[in-house]
Amino acid sequence: MNKDEKLLHYMCDKTKDLTEAWYQSLDKSHLNSVFSSNDPAEIELIKQQNYEFHKRFCTLFDKEVKEEEFLLSFEPWIVNIARDKKHLETPIHLVLRELFRTQDQYLNLLNEFIEKDTEEYDRETENQWRSSIIQTFAKVLVWFTQEINNYASSQLEVQKEMILELSSPIILLNKDTGLLPLIGEIDTARAKHILQHTLTICSEKRIKHLFLDLSGVLIIDTMVAQQIFQLINTLDLLGVKSTLSGIRPEIAQTAVQLGLDFNGVSITSTLERAISLKEKKIGTITM
Repeated sequence: MNKDEKLLHYMCDKTKDLTEAWYQSLDKSHLNSVFSSNDPAEIELIKQQNYEFHKRFCTLFDKEVKEEEFLLSFEPWIVNIARDKKHLETPIHLVLRELFRTQDQYLNLLNEFIEKDTEEYDRETENQWRSSIIQTFAKVLVWFTQEINNYASSQLEVQKEMILELSSPIILLNKDTGLLPLIGEIDTARAKHILQHTLTICSEKRIKHLFLDLSGVLIIDTMVAQQIFQLINTLDLLGVKSTLSGIRPEIAQTAVQLGLDFNGVSITSTLERAISLKEKKIGTITM
């Protein structure tokens, strides 16, 4: 058995002990931490997650395993931990601290092996072993933080999409009449979403008349004003009539300055008046 194989077996035999020693020395004082739980099931899970790490890392000195294969074996573990709800709720510095503590465990384990083994190892070999441990932990740490960042970014995008969907709801008043109440600040990104979303829903629901109420919009810039009027013009091409209501004086002024054409656009001061006028023309809207 060569020196690397001896170290490999020594480390692999210690995996369970490493997990228990790690958990016993764990700082459980941070209440908002995955490590502070008193739930037996959660404690068992956190131990198992730690043990799964050791099962992978202890093969570092297995010469039959290529470096690419060794690092690839960490992917399921890294993805699982980076997306684990309890770990995501834990401040990142506490998670990284435990990874560094685990690195110290392996460096101490290496020293223990060198002291206990009857064979003497030269300084170069010992330094190579230490360097392998430190460099591998560095790769795992970088990969782990990247995965957390990527997952957090993807979740943020999903939440943004959800917010955009909720911020531009089209309410059906009857089978072919809809209402789009716009509230709050409308930036360019939201204006583009409103345009695309409204066209899609009007087509899917076969809406023939759409009320656009701007009474909840306080500020509008030139780009957004253009997007809204582009929406009205595009709806007209699709055979959907539009009625604008609740336009504030400053928004009207912006539209005039842009030279936007109001001809052919039905405009009322309030949504109530817009619906009332439509009722007089085609009868009461069935709610």
